[in-house]
Amino acid sequence: MPLNKLSAHWARRLESDPRPAYLLIPDLIAEDVRTGRLGARERLPNLRELSQELGLNYTTVARAYAEARKRGLVDSRPGVGTFVRGHAPSLPLRGGSGAEMTMNMPPEPQEPALMARMQAGAAELMARTDPYLLLRYQDFGGSLADREAATAWLRTRLPGCDMARVLVCPGIHSVLAALISQLARPGEVICVESLTYPGIKAISTQLGVQLHALTLDDEGPSAAEFELACKRLKPKALYINPTLLNPTTTTTSRSRREALADIALRFNVPIIEDDAYAMLPLEAPPPLASMAPELTYYVSGLSKCLGAGLRTAFVCAPTETAAKRLAGALRATTVMASPYTNALATRWLMDGTAEAVLIAIRAESVARQALAAKWLARYGVVAHPEGFHLWLPLTSSWSVVEFASFLRTQGVGVVASAAFSTDGDPPDAVRVCLGGSLSRNGCDDALRLIADTLEHPRHPHATIL
Repeated sequence: MPLNKLSAHWARRLESDPRPAYLLIPDLIAEDVRTGRLGARERLPNLRELSQELGLNYTTVARAYAEARKRGLVDSRPGVGTFVRGHAPSLPLRGGSGAEMTMNMPPEPQEPALMARMQAGAAELMARTDPYLLLRYQDFGGSLADREAATAWLRTRLPGCDMARVLVCPGIHSVLAALISQLARPGEVICVESLTYPGIKAISTQLGVQLHALTLDDEGPSAAEFELACKRLKPKALYINPTLLNPTTTTTSRSRREALADIALRFNVPIIEDDAYAMLPLEAPPPLASMAPELTYYVSGLSKCLGAGLRTAFVCAPTETAAKRLAGALRATTVMASPYTNALATRWLMDGTAEAVLIAIRAESVARQALAAKWLARYGVVAHPEGFHLWLPLTSSWSVVEFASFLRTQGVGVVASAAFSTDGDPPDAVRVCLGGSLSRNGCDDALRLIADTLEHPRHPHATIL
């Protein structure tokens, strides 16, 4: 807007408004941006020009521009000038529901043929099944057909999996709660990664079990620290999320898995291997369960490779006896997995629908990670091309909590690192999920907004407009 028109408009408002000029001018800038009177990246008058046009002293105008910068309304560059900030529009959260990037859910590929296949399989299952059969109590661990399908699915990662040791359960989280309650008493110790699945923190707190953090490096949790803990703390188990770790996306190397398995065997420490994301990458090291089968509870499921609402998990226990004990613990807390859910999961596993959905999710994840790289590569983002979450270190002036809080006001939900920390010293980073009901275009918009926020840090106490 030409200087004379802008200043005339502002001068009239300054005359009629009792607020101090240094507070009113930022409000006028915000109002003009909302109405389109000022555009993104438009240059504002310099301090001397504006003070002369408005009849204000230089200090008052300088204070007004400083307040506008605090609110995130303008950028100032020495020797260049002051410009209106341009930023992506805010996006609706849940309910609306746009850029909810806090829940780590797989993307939902919008492929009509695939969706029709899923619907047809579910419809045929219901048409051919006696509904009362699925409304009755069932033996815990799934029907014979359920366990056969689960075993075949697990064998793609764990060839030595034996159906006699397999249980079909109502979600990975319930399995983890049962295992920890079974392996450790209140006050006893379980070793975990220093950044790990928040559910483990919640479960351990509920059960009074202590978590001992193992430092992470590029190969996974420290084997040396695990061995030292085995000697000094006598841990009751090692919990590990070795493939596409939630939250950092790190995959524990084969050599590190071998080292951890060797230590567990020497000290007779059970391993809880939470391999929820293992089906996503086309290549991953062998499970720890193949290296220490007599100690490892291998846990997988469908929530991270088909959809979070399909609460079906699979466990391959170290022995048949261990599987029966685990079944008893789960029966006491969950009674049984839903027969309806199990029947649908089994149908999709057996007719190839599950594999087709997995392939589509993998392809969609690759596309979304490409978008993430486009917007965030220069900020040191850590990700796997076939995963659907990423780890974003923060090196700007934002604190982690302020960054996450500000993005939420803009309609983008991310999770601060403290939610995953087990050592009390979280890094400056956030986890971003690229899946869920968010469309690919919505994902692109949200990533652009995140990049814009990193490029132009705003004062954490800015007035949100």
